[in-house]
Order: sequence, then C-alpha cells, then structure tokens
Amino acid sequence: MLEEVERWLADRSWSAADRPLDQLLDRKRAAGTTVSVVLPALDEEATVGAIVEVVRRELIEGLPVPLVDELVVVDSGSADRTAEVAAKAGARVVHRDEILPRLPALPGKGEVLWRSLLATDGDIVCFVDADLRDFSASFVSGIVGPLLTDPDVHFVKAMYDRPLGDTPGQGGRVTELVARPLLNLHWPQLAGFVQPLGGEYAVRRSLLERLPFPVGYGVELGLLVDALHTVGLDALAQVDVGVRLHRHQDGQALGRMAAAIYRTAQVRLSRGHLVRPELTQFERGPEGFVPRTYPVDTEERPPMAGIEEYALRRVA
Repeated sequence: MLEEVERWLADRSWSAADRPLDQLLDRKRAAGTTVSVVLPALDEEATVGAIVEVVRRELIEGLPVPLVDELVVVDSGSADRTAEVAAKAGARVVHRDEILPRLPALPGKGEVLWRSLLATDGDIVCFVDADLRDFSASFVSGIVGPLLTDPDVHFVKAMYDRPLGDTPGQGGRVTELVARPLLNLHWPQLAGFVQPLGGEYAVRRSLLERLPFPVGYGVELGLLVDALHTVGLDALAQVDVGVRLHRHQDGQALGRMAAAIYRTAQVRLSRGHLVRPELTQFERGPEGFVPRTYPVDTEERPPMAGIEEYALRRVA
C-alpha cells in the first residue's frame, strides 16, 4: 500500500461514534448547512418504509433541531407498493420520470441518483440504498458527520461488514473480484476504501454537481474515481457504521454488475470506445445451456451544473 494511503487511512477513516449527534447538531446549526437524504428505490416495498421511519424518528422528529432537512425517495418505476409505503412512512416520493422530463429516462441506478440532484436542495446529499434491513440511523449521521465538522472533507463513504447469509465478511463479491483489483491496479490512491461500491455515501452538492454520473451499476466507482481527480484524496473519507444487511443478487446479476463496473473503469482509463458493449451469460434450459446477451451500460449523464434547468433553479 502506498505510504500516502497508509497516512490517509489513519487521518480519514473514522467510526460513527467519533462524532456524537449533539456535536453534529451544534455544527449544523452554526453553519446553516442543510442535509438531504435520498433513497433510490425499485420494488423495495419490504424495506423502504422501515428505513424512512428510522430516519424520521431519530434524525428529524426526535431532535431539537433536525439533522436531516429533506427525506426523498426517488422511485424508478416500481411495480410493487414502494411509493405508497415510502410516502406513508413519511418520505417525499418523486418518480424518476417526473424529474427533468425533457430528457427521456435511462434505466439504471446512476440515472436516478443524477436526477435526484434536481429534486433536492440540501448542501449535503446523502445516498442510502433502499434494500437495507435492520437499518440504523448511524448510516446517515455517521457519513454526514465529517462533512459537518471538517470543511476540507467533501465525499464520505460508509464502511461496514457485509455478511453473506450466516457467513461473516463474505458479502461484496463484485467488490472483491472486480472493483478492488481495478482500484489497486489503476487508482492505488483509492486502495484504502473498504467498501468502494457501497451505496451509502454523503457528498457536498458543490462537488456532486461537477461530476458525470454513469447511469447504471458503475455509478459508485465512477463517482469515487472522478472525485479523487477533482478534489484529491484528502477530501475523501470513510466512516465505519457497523454491519450492512441487505438482499443479495444472484450470480448472473453480479456478472452484469461487474461488466458495467469494468466498463466504467475502462472509460476513465482511456476515454475510448468499447469494442463490444455487451455481456453474454448462460442459463440452463430444457435443451441445454442457452446464451442470454445483455447490453452493458454505456451512457453517462453530464455534470448537473451544465443542465439548464438546474442552473435556472439555483439562480431562482
């Protein structure tokens, strides 16, 4: 590991317990900083309501001054009751297609995160995946904390254990097999991130609006790499929030995720064109193995700062 990364690990890796909630509220009140929490959601009726309830109870309604000013669920076309459950639990629910309607929406998580910048106002934007179980408010307060207490920090990722079933520490298979090797080989400054692909991170809006957003699964790696090049390693940090429990993807879904992440890395290494932006996988059918070919995400949204509607809203 680079000496620079060893120093960064000592200086920019914390625990959620390092910043008590009352300290965060004091800093937030003094600076007048606002915080938006965004949950991108697709068919998450089983978990999204509980997450919203915890954030409202512990970080909004149960405090003398709310830590979270805005709680938004962006529904990307759920076929279940995700939107209804989230709204009943107390979130403001916005459909992906209602944001920036002049641009037809593309499928993918990154598309939802990008559009959420137009649907929120907070100085700090905190993204939280909507499939978490046994959710703790420290997932939000922990990663927002450094942004409220240290003006030099601009991007904070959560780190945690990811058990796979009853086996501790076996989650994050795409991280270990794809993302971590890519980062260590090509962006060794980022080798200290425990969960580089984790969906829980908080970022200053002033940085987010300057970054391009891969529309699909590559969004987490893309934002992390681009943030490194934009603000430097010392502006990035990570916070230990404990254990992350969520729904695990099957092997083929992980393969598609891995392909999108590799493509995101490739574009950042070469800014060239893919020879074949597709991935063929195999499923056993009645007559043997059947090939299924899927497109690999090749679209990226430009920095939000260059979108006319966003610029007009900021002026207003």
